[in-house]
Amino acid sequence: MDASEKLSRIKAPQSPALADPRLLFMTGLAAIIGICAGIISQIVVAMIGFVTNVSFFGIFSTSFNSPADNHLGWWVVLVPVIGGIIVGYMARYGSAAIRGHGIPETMEQVLLNQSRIPPRITILKPLSAAISIGTGGPFGAEGPIIATGGALGSLIGQLLKTTADERKVLLAAGAAAGMAAIFGSPVSAVLLAIELLLFEFRSRSFIPAAVAAVAATAVRIFFQGLKPIFAMPNLPTPTEGAIVTYVLIGAAVGLASVWITRGVYWIEDSFEKLEHSRWKIHWMWWPAIGGVAVGVIGYFVPKTMGVGYDNISGLLNGSFTTEALIFLGIFKLISWAIALGSGTSGGTLAPLFTIGGALGAVLAVAIHLVFPHINIDPRMAGLIGMAAMFAGASRALLASVVFAFETTLQSAGLLPLLGGCAAAYIISSFFMKHTIMTEKIARRGLHVPSEYAADHLARVLVRDTVSRPVVSLRFNQAIADARQWCRSGVPGSQHGGFPVLDEQGELSGVISRKELFSSDAQVDKPVVSLIHRTPAVVFEDNTLREAADLMVMEKVGRLPVVLREDPLQVVGMLTRSDLLHADESRLEEEQHAHQTIPISSLWRKVTPS
Repeated sequence: MDASEKLSRIKAPQSPALADPRLLFMTGLAAIIGICAGIISQIVVAMIGFVTNVSFFGIFSTSFNSPADNHLGWWVVLVPVIGGIIVGYMARYGSAAIRGHGIPETMEQVLLNQSRIPPRITILKPLSAAISIGTGGPFGAEGPIIATGGALGSLIGQLLKTTADERKVLLAAGAAAGMAAIFGSPVSAVLLAIELLLFEFRSRSFIPAAVAAVAATAVRIFFQGLKPIFAMPNLPTPTEGAIVTYVLIGAAVGLASVWITRGVYWIEDSFEKLEHSRWKIHWMWWPAIGGVAVGVIGYFVPKTMGVGYDNISGLLNGSFTTEALIFLGIFKLISWAIALGSGTSGGTLAPLFTIGGALGAVLAVAIHLVFPHINIDPRMAGLIGMAAMFAGASRALLASVVFAFETTLQSAGLLPLLGGCAAAYIISSFFMKHTIMTEKIARRGLHVPSEYAADHLARVLVRDTVSRPVVSLRFNQAIADARQWCRSGVPGSQHGGFPVLDEQGELSGVISRKELFSSDAQVDKPVVSLIHRTPAVVFEDNTLREAADLMVMEKVGRLPVVLREDPLQVVGMLTRSDLLHADESRLEEEQHAHQTIPISSLWRKVTPS
């Protein structure tokens, strides 16, 4: 019997290929989703422009005009209120899922609903966002567009009867396309999808997301050209002292992101109490209440209203005075936090960038006044603060760094960006368990993965864990004799299962102890009569992850280990206990690594005796 015939008599793990026809199919779908998301983003931006022009200027146009240039006087307070009423009605009678800034809601569908987003969200989310932002809401367009792209990917996945994993990939591809389409930042869009939506780093996941982001960016280039969205003059290469200062600014902004996140959810909790207060105000009216704050603040500080991308460009170009930055940062924060807490529809990225950028630039001015010998640039500090605020609030570290580079093309900022965002991430991790993206989900009892590590079982081979020697039964051995041997107590007789070998010593099958002592077994028959299924086996060079997956699929607790060159030659047995033992060694290593080492011990190790 040759090796191919022997392979037909067993079930062994099938190692998946890195690329297969299904991946090509998913990538093709992702490209289509990316193109559609790019077009949708242009439509949403035009809708925001149209609502803005009608609401603040009384003209019918889709061109962009900042709400800050309005001449409505005190009447400006009513515009966000009217927008809030409309969004509230849409949420109550259309879908409550349009409430919020989009990304947490999308994450929740991935974790809880097998990436199934109701189709109506694809229409209602961008429409509600256009009304909310167009009537002065202090949000960015990116959150709703990201959510809409994700909803589009989910919808296509549902129409084509894909698996939950494939729907997740298409959802993440749509979300990445949405971010790339609005900012022209495909690499950071893919990183954001990986860090916040995919919860894994595998080729089958990030390749479709990458293709979708590229397609969406191409659409954006067709409509808006190659110019970065936050173009700024080239910044000088920072000195060593400046880099250290920028890192400290990143840490300070990271600490601020903690308090901002807590403040946003404190406001949201305060709105929640309205429904249970003596006034019993239904959540449908909360966006209108938030609109009052937006309108009042917008009257005194008009630049707090609308998407505010021009504000980000202004602070990165140094066109704001220090006083203007302070006012913009403080009142943008208050307006945005109240509006977001009220449950209206809008994005968080642009407001966080504005607040963080203003804080970073102001800190740079203050530091220069106290330490004039430190040569730091407020524009660079604004860039660091912008990215560090998002890195601290969302803990999407790599996405934050790359985003700041892609949207400005400031290569001199990469090093301080990396240091500042890392510092913000560390500070945020120390003081805040959940992020601005995951707090709401965690409150609903869901666990959100925050770290992605290689599966330990996927790194350990079967040959390094297998139990030897093999304790087996002969295929022609009578069941009665086998039972008597199992009761003898000799080494190996207490095992939960045994491979059955034929007269050539080759594998015939596997029987469990339960099957051997079954009341249905005829004791005068050979043990081979108890074999009713093709044996599941693993090779010595298989990983423990492949073995564990095979155990689950075949519903068995032990697997014979065979040679790849001779698939019926048993050289060991792998059990569930062996898998647990392998994972136990990992835990022991981690516990050892986390043990506190006294400073005196370290000193003795680095100093000569």
